[in-house]
Amino acid sequence: MHNIISVQPYYKVERIVTPLKQETVIHRRVLHLYTTKIISAYREFTLKEVYDTSFKSIGKDYGVLYLHTKQGVFPYNVESDPKDFMIEFKKIVEK
Repeated sequence: MHNIISVQPYYKVERIVTPLKQETVIHRRVLHLYTTKIISAYREFTLKEVYDTSFKSIGKDYGVLYLHTKQGVFPYNVESDPKDFMIEFKKIVEK
């Protein structure tokens, strides 16, 4: 396996509604950046398929990291600034 270049924690919010209650479950996950791909909990993108990354802030450090890919745009909710992840991505694709 290739070495991990960078990691970016993200989370997914799931709302579970039953006749008796409503519950919110937060799933904590991690994006892994390798020299040839990005892997999330349920998807894998080769870097040839990823055109760009962007970040929309929603308060201090909170926001959405977007992966712009051949298959469309994939949003990842983050609680920490993904700047380092994005810089490392750009270093790899600009080689």
